[in-house]
Amino acid sequence: MALFSKHEWFSNIKGDTLSGLVVALALIPEAIAFSIIAGVDPKVGLYASFCIAVIIAFTGGRPGMISAATGAMALLMVTLVREHGLEYLLAATLLTGVFQIIAGYLKLAELMRFVSRSVVTGFVNALAILIFMAQLPELTDVTWHVYAMTAAGLGIIYLFPYLPVIGKSLPSPLVCIVVLTIVYMVSGMDIRTVGDMGELPDTLPVFLWPSVPLNLETLMIILPYALMLCVVGLLESMMTATIVDDLTDTPSDKNRECKGQGMANIGAGLMGGMAGCAMIGQSVINIKSGGRTRLSTLIAGVVLLLMVVFLADWVSQIPMAALVAVMIMVSIGTFSWASIRDLKKHPLSTNIVMLATVAVTVGTHNLAIGVFVGVLLAALFFANKVGNILYIGSTETEAGNRREYQVVGQVFFASSERFMAAFDFKESLERVIIDLSKAHFWDVTAVQALDRVVIKFRREGTEVELVGLSEASATVVDRYAVHNNPEAVEKLMGGH
Repeated sequence: MALFSKHEWFSNIKGDTLSGLVVALALIPEAIAFSIIAGVDPKVGLYASFCIAVIIAFTGGRPGMISAATGAMALLMVTLVREHGLEYLLAATLLTGVFQIIAGYLKLAELMRFVSRSVVTGFVNALAILIFMAQLPELTDVTWHVYAMTAAGLGIIYLFPYLPVIGKSLPSPLVCIVVLTIVYMVSGMDIRTVGDMGELPDTLPVFLWPSVPLNLETLMIILPYALMLCVVGLLESMMTATIVDDLTDTPSDKNRECKGQGMANIGAGLMGGMAGCAMIGQSVINIKSGGRTRLSTLIAGVVLLLMVVFLADWVSQIPMAALVAVMIMVSIGTFSWASIRDLKKHPLSTNIVMLATVAVTVGTHNLAIGVFVGVLLAALFFANKVGNILYIGSTETEAGNRREYQVVGQVFFASSERFMAAFDFKESLERVIIDLSKAHFWDVTAVQALDRVVIKFRREGTEVELVGLSEASATVVDRYAVHNNPEAVEKLMGGH
């Protein structure tokens, strides 16, 4: 894939430029807020967001997706920063990048196939709720001016697009930020602004090698954090890529995205920034504001740095109410409202997976735990469902002497008990034929169940013949079955 494909860079210049500006403005308070969560200086989050956005624009596998410092990652850094300081965080960021590049080469993005649609929906809804909850501190214990500004901001965001001509040419979140900033500067009302969130940096980032001792002890300190950051970063990035794929109806290269995230985090760590990943909220803002190509991500990163360093006085005047309005729009746009309607139509198991993912993610504020619980539940429900697709019938071919069993379905750990229970071992027969032509044996548990059936019949003096094993099942049975090995038979049936 060419680094400078015209389609991936310059097919939507106007839309990408405007959406990049909106994203850059929305990134500033988030980067500062995430720095505060992690317990580091605001510039650590701002430098990280600049570096990650610029590098991922060139190296990522999903055009139009925004990556920067994120809340999910910041939450994992708190203990490391508190106990060991910023330098160890920078070292962990570098190691996170290395792990993510390795994950890309190992094609671990393929594991996303095991994340069901209900888990993705639950993850999206949980993030929408978390984005909304993150705005609540700005809306509690405040004067009526803040509510009025936020309501005005939401009014601009949702009504501006209906204006003829101009409504379609300018992204409404950008208009909201500009208009409310002018109103604030003219009226001089007493409300919180971006400048109140923390001191903005006044210099460009410089190349820094983390000043930590290069020894095994340092590695042992940063290793668990780097692994957690790697997993959460890739999970959120892969999920966000899937969502942006859906929003834009275009495919993306997930393994390239893994490598790109790794390179971006290494770049951030060397420039004094914290680890980050793809941001679902900002990616949705970008797409809904008209961003589609890599140019929007690059502009977002570059404009973010230029605004923070050179226009700090102006940026610090942006009222938080304007950005709260934008983020509320993001949470409303991110939430899958169709999933509420679908609760009636979808099976109970699908609904439980989705709701459990939401509850655990919101409850723990940890994306990885929420997704893990969702995937685990989905796997259990699937195993139970497939385990029930098993039918075993029988016909007596010679009265009192011979019976043929027909096994239809999947035999594995979840259905092995049902498989064994279907046979009558007490029936006095000379010969039993078990037809397995429509059955599939998947694992060692299934083979052990078959062993037990054959051995129990033989102990009753009945001759057993297995017929019709498919090639795939025969491979498993031949490798693990012991019913023709007398010593192993004694061991299996509890003999000594």
